[in-house]
Amino acid sequence: MWFELNNYEWQAIRLSLIVAANAVAMGLPVAILVSLLLRWPRLPFRSVLNIVVHLPLVLPPVVVGWMLLVVFGVRGPIGSLLNDWFGIRLVFTASGAALACAVMTFPLMVRAIRLSLDSVDSGLEDAASTLGAKRLDTFFTVTLPLMAPGVVSGAITAYAASLGEFGAVITFASNVPGQTQTLPLAIFTALQTPGGEEAAAKLATISVILAVGGLLLGEWVGKRLRP
Repeated sequence: MWFELNNYEWQAIRLSLIVAANAVAMGLPVAILVSLLLRWPRLPFRSVLNIVVHLPLVLPPVVVGWMLLVVFGVRGPIGSLLNDWFGIRLVFTASGAALACAVMTFPLMVRAIRLSLDSVDSGLEDAASTLGAKRLDTFFTVTLPLMAPGVVSGAITAYAASLGEFGAVITFASNVPGQTQTLPLAIFTALQTPGGEEAAAKLATISVILAVGGLLLGEWVGKRLRP
């Protein structure tokens, strides 16, 4: 029947969900840290950092994938160290696909978190400091709860966007069925296969459902968490 999926299609969907989750797990802690740094007006080279953070939004995804290949490939400055010292190889792996998705969706998380940070009342943080709370205590008890809507909304949006990432993933992780072939890559493969239009339509429908569901969930959670 039209809506039935074969084993390869289920593998692509399952791998996409796993890769997207790993991408958010990689990027979210760094996004929170970078958002806090960008909030500090006296940070040296603040504008440069801001540009670097948002580069994936304006660069072609294939370029981002190529840059990851240069840096994290087995002969790259970081990739060679990971491979030689720890036996970790990112290129052409599911972990590499997650890294590519994390880089591409990183600006989305930072933007969402910064919007929440801008709405945090600095007077509450000053009051906590006046009462003797240290910076770390103030962050966990005051700042983090108030910025939680942006953190959760950014994570969900990044997860949904990771499900649709194509260019950076295929460049850095390749298109290996069962290993790195995510949902968008499976759609691409189906379109390149004679008679694969039906399979592409099924996978595209699932992709749209997942994307819309992720956006609606992010909007709903963000509203629920706002004070």
